[in-house]
Amino acid sequence: MSVLIAGGAGYIGSTVASACLDEGITPVILDSLVRGRREFTGDRIFYEGDIADGALVDRIFSEHPDISAVVHCAALIVVPESVEDPIGYYEANVAKSLAFLGHLRRAGCDRLIFSSSASVYQADDGSSVNEDSPLRPQSPYARTKAVCEQMFADIAAAGKMRVLSLRYFNPIGADPRMRTGLQLKRPSHALGKMIQAHQEGTAFPVTGTDYPTRDGTGIRDYVHVWDLAAAHVAAIGRFDSLLTDSEPSMAVNLGTGSGTTVRELCAAFNRVVDTPLATVDAEPRPGDVAGGYTKSDRARRLLGWTPRLSLEEGIRSSLDWIPVRDAMLKD
Repeated sequence: MSVLIAGGAGYIGSTVASACLDEGITPVILDSLVRGRREFTGDRIFYEGDIADGALVDRIFSEHPDISAVVHCAALIVVPESVEDPIGYYEANVAKSLAFLGHLRRAGCDRLIFSSSASVYQADDGSSVNEDSPLRPQSPYARTKAVCEQMFADIAAAGKMRVLSLRYFNPIGADPRMRTGLQLKRPSHALGKMIQAHQEGTAFPVTGTDYPTRDGTGIRDYVHVWDLAAAHVAAIGRFDSLLTDSEPSMAVNLGTGSGTTVRELCAAFNRVVDTPLATVDAEPRPGDVAGGYTKSDRARRLLGWTPRLSLEEGIRSSLDWIPVRDAMLKD
């Protein structure tokens, strides 16, 4: 059995490919390498190119007729960048995804697992969200994910495709076998900033201490990337039992169910490292919000999925990945 993974040389896609390999599923990678890394494709079937390239997609299916499903992880994902360049984001994430679906339909493939985002919810008051929560994306990036979900649902309702959208917030960690991980040397999320502060011997600023959360600091949902990969594999295996003619599209949240505040993340970080990280309280940055986290009852019921790896394990594997990343990604 083969699965086409669009964006399979990126952080999420490459880790999904690793999980597929471990389960006896052959990943076929399609990636433009705009953000992905060639190093993540070395032992895998790889096609370099764009998801909107119909001739290339036709060639992939011609050469791999056993492809039974597609995992769509190809997207631009940097929120500030999306604010500066909304046209580029709508073109890359929406227009090219629409073209991609046309190519998949022509190839006769009607199973699509879409790597979406829990940022389609408002999730800015410290509370939890589930699949029935209202959609209020707060950035052009998040809106591209919401638009794609609705676009795919409309296409599915017309009987042209079946689509499962997986929504999640903040992946952390790396493939436990260190085959793949986050390719950025200076990630912008809180854990990345903590690691940077720890390496430089500086205090980590806790920006905002008066939010409506259990300790006053912002809350986020950190899920180990290997758990997310396992959810994608479970979705592949259960796809036909979940998506039917009467329900051809569905969204499923992947989250911890409780979230992690900034102070809790700092405490977990200090349980992992030998030298404690110092912190300093600071004012919120422009645009900062309390945040939120994701309930995953539907994932537990339909996919048989719950997060298995702890926050500490995510932090530890993030730290373990750094020397591997630096040796692998020399530029």
